Amino acid sequence: MSTRSGPGDGRPDPGLDVIMSERRQLINLAYRLLGSLAEAEDAVQDAWLRLSRTDADEIDNLGGWLTTVVSRICLDQLRARKARKEDSADDRFPDPILTDADVVDPEHEAELSDSLGLAIMVVLDELGPAERLAFVLHDVFGLAFAEIAPIVERSTDATKMLASRARRRVQDARRTPDPDLGRQRAAVDAFQSAARSGDFEALLQVLDPDVELRAAGVDAVAIVRGAAAVASGAVSFREVAPVTRPVLVDGVAGLAVLVDGQITSLAAFTVVDGRIVEIDIVNDPKRLRGLTLPVDAG
Repeated sequence: MSTRSGPGDGRPDPGLDVIMSERRQLINLAYRLLGSLAEAEDAVQDAWLRLSRTDADEIDNLGGWLTTVVSRICLDQLRARKARKEDSADDRFPDPILTDADVVDPEHEAELSDSLGLAIMVVLDELGPAERLAFVLHDVFGLAFAEIAPIVERSTDATKMLASRARRRVQDARRTPDPDLGRQRAAVDAFQSAARSGDFEALLQVLDPDVELRAAGVDAVAIVRGAAAVASGAVSFREVAPVTRPVLVDGVAGLAVLVDGQITSLAAFTVVDGRIVEIDIVNDPKRLRGLTLPVDAG
């Protein structure tokens, strides 16, 4: 059709406004399916290229079409990732999405309502590709199973079972954060206060007995399990993290460690029933590059 434009031809495109208005939603979807912001952006760009080669007049619901295409692109990537034997779950860690805890505007509040937290993202990485897709599309983004079934090439009933299995895995992992950010922050503040003062007993009170700490460095992900082990490491917090700022990391309470105003470490805390059940720390400079806070940080 004459009004369509391909990349770079400069003509108006009826799909461009839809792409721009839904870009954040599409990237949120792709991120929750892939755990990588870079891969999420690539998936959305790929969908745009496919749209540019398609007659928009043949698409009844452009937003739904884009959601389906992005989902299929992500599903292919998840399947390829699973096929790579060297790509183990322990070596992967989701990219952090950072929001200043003191600067959450109405636009971001809707986005945070779809957030899962890094801990659940780690659990999703252990699911099969179709299970992850069915769970994210239905439980997080509210798509009907009848819409999801053609994407995973299953019947509607089979798709419901995929989501149900994924849901049980998430629930069994006890990684669903407390929905009240105030209670999350209270637990994190108690942890920070106890760590700074070196109060081992106070740390044990705020940490779940089976707490797990995952730290993503440059080359690997280190894991520490158990309240005593995590508390022992936390007492060094006051020396290595003299300047911190409360943040939200993919929608859950966290702390950013600052050196000369730059983020050098990021911690996300999963709080369940008033206790911290998981701490996810990102120390890799490549993952932190580009993350910024307002200029008054620290």
